[in-house]
Amino acid sequence: MTIETSPDPETPEVPETEAVSTLIGTDGEWWRSAVIYQIYPRSFSDSDGDGIGDLPGITSRLDSLAELGIDAIWLSPFMTSPQHDAGYDVADYCDVDPLFGTLADFDLMLEKAHALGIRVIVDLVPNHTSWDHAWFKEALAAAPGSPERDRYMFRDGKGPNGDEMPNNWESVFGGPMWERVTNPDGTPGQWYLHIFDKSQPDLNWDNPWVRERFHDILRFWLDRGVDGFRVDVAHGMIKEAGLPDYTPPADAGSMGGGTADALVGLEPGIDADASVDPPTPPYWAQEGVHEIFRGWHAVLEEYDGERVLCAEAWVEPLTKLARWVRPDEMQQAFNFTYLSAGWDADELRSVIDGSIAAFATVGAPSTWVLSNHDVVRHASRLALTAENLQGAGIGPNSPGLPDPVVGLRRARAATSVMLALPGSAYVYQGEELGLPEVIDLPDEARQDPTWFRTNHEKYGRDGCRVPIPWEAGSPTYGFGPAGSTASWLPQPGDWNDFARASQEGVADSTLELYKRALALRSLHGLGTGTLEWIPGYGPEVIAFRNNGVTVIANLGQTPVELPAEGPGEVLLTSEPLNEPALPADTAIWLL
Repeated sequence: MTIETSPDPETPEVPETEAVSTLIGTDGEWWRSAVIYQIYPRSFSDSDGDGIGDLPGITSRLDSLAELGIDAIWLSPFMTSPQHDAGYDVADYCDVDPLFGTLADFDLMLEKAHALGIRVIVDLVPNHTSWDHAWFKEALAAAPGSPERDRYMFRDGKGPNGDEMPNNWESVFGGPMWERVTNPDGTPGQWYLHIFDKSQPDLNWDNPWVRERFHDILRFWLDRGVDGFRVDVAHGMIKEAGLPDYTPPADAGSMGGGTADALVGLEPGIDADASVDPPTPPYWAQEGVHEIFRGWHAVLEEYDGERVLCAEAWVEPLTKLARWVRPDEMQQAFNFTYLSAGWDADELRSVIDGSIAAFATVGAPSTWVLSNHDVVRHASRLALTAENLQGAGIGPNSPGLPDPVVGLRRARAATSVMLALPGSAYVYQGEELGLPEVIDLPDEARQDPTWFRTNHEKYGRDGCRVPIPWEAGSPTYGFGPAGSTASWLPQPGDWNDFARASQEGVADSTLELYKRALALRSLHGLGTGTLEWIPGYGPEVIAFRNNGVTVIANLGQTPVELPAEGPGEVLLTSEPLNEPALPADTAIWLL
């Protein structure tokens, strides 16, 4: 066949102005096929030169996201926080942290996003608060057994003097899951539970007061016009009655080889064959969480338009995860089984089939995701040759470090497959630039709690959170305003070619690949299509058809012959093709 790429399709026209109420009232169930762009605010765009991204910085870059062709943005936490865990330790759920701006800045950002046709999803962290939250301060000041203490998971210790922890649970960030408080008179007091850092005490979700306060929080942001919530640790919140001892399996899986533990191996492993049902830890995926989200669903139903809930739930198998997206609960759940799959055609086919089938049983779309703020960027992860626990990160001394050329090539092919699948897709900021994981961060610059709580045994997630580059040639690559010289995590010195401005209009750049794929996805209705596998291409090839578009991806090392007959119009290739065969680690879309 002749390798001749068709002219760029017309990108759907974006309205210059559109009332918020109009946007909210259009496109019923838009979330079923939406492409949602994750913004990690502190690393996206810095408007004031303090080295940390902020809401005005996001507002200033929204036109670029509209040009990219996404449907919605999801903002990682920007609420008031002491920032012990980069904002996932919230001290006030109804205000903006001064690091990021003000509520007025948020309203301006939301207004501009809606005017551009972009919906806005905000991150909500309900499993725990910061220890700086007024509720926790009131709990510390109150007596054991008081209503204030009952808002959190306080327990008496074991042993004659209560010196032993209430159980043997270990924190996701390393170390014990319990911290003992000191009474006002200086004597040792009760212990409180923290699945994550000790600065993040877990709320008691069996307490009706806690549930009502979060209904109020949902309404606060819905009243401002947000389009939904990404729910952090949506598989947590409820703990098994009695808080029994639990020791995680010693042979849990790891990311890169096809399975993944979450955060230092203490969340449920994700098995890519989508069929294994492991023992459920007593602090994850308890039945009671579903009643909570049915209540949240009812709150969203009070509002006009399609407001959504998306679960961050590390749950396996996929048939169990589907319970989070039943019709009266959430609309979406992140597909970590897909994210965790290795670079293997058989495994990917199995995960895709299992995902579509599992979510279809409850009438929900599958979601697809390859990178986020908690995992090694897929431009590096897909070329790792050693196991990598989710959340453990990689650094200079990690085994099996990736070949950056192979990693980027596989990432471009993987994205080309993902964006052709029916359902909703998530894109993490910077992946459209082909950014790799930053491996050589100085030890003294690292900030992830995992790095400290594991005594520097695990690098943590800083490598995927480094501020992204916008323009070449400046100390912060345009992340900060003119004259700014630093960012909260140091950027590599060789990122000029990754900068957005360096890739704009360059035919084979990763940025232009994303733009083209997103425009074609919209033009051909791939998000609402139906997948049909195409046989005959061998075990190392993914081949399917969706709404008239044929997608072929070669995950092996032997070139694959392309169809010799039929119209064969080439819509997209993840790498330039110079011969009528598909090279290794390359994907193609054919009409």
